[in-house]
Amino acid sequence: MSEKNSDLLKGLFIGGLIGVVLGILYAPKSGKETRDDIARKADELLGKAKEEYENAVEKSKTAYETAVKHLKGLEISAKEKVEEVENKVSEFANMGAEAISGNKNRLRKAIDAGVEAYREENNKKPV
Repeated sequence: MSEKNSDLLKGLFIGGLIGVVLGILYAPKSGKETRDDIARKADELLGKAKEEYENAVEKSKTAYETAVKHLKGLEISAKEKVEEVENKVSEFANMGAEAISGNKNRLRKAIDAGVEAYREENNKKPV
């Protein structure tokens, strides 16, 4: 629970208690009845404060659990995006390797053809 909520609950409790005490003290009753009324009202206010505190704790737990679920969802989404990027990089790397391999084969064939043409030309010339 935040400090702000805690201060609010304390203020409500203390203010309510003061109001009850003043109301009871000015009521025309005997000392014992007044003390009993003060004790009863204090117990009521304490019960209400406890209930409010428990509600605030429950809301905090719910907010925390919601935040954790959201963060886990973001983590899963981020992992999926990373996997997607890794797959694309692998795909591009494979395409690049295939292109290089294809170019190497074409270059080798061109060199072999050039060497063959050179040999044929040399064989045609009279020595």
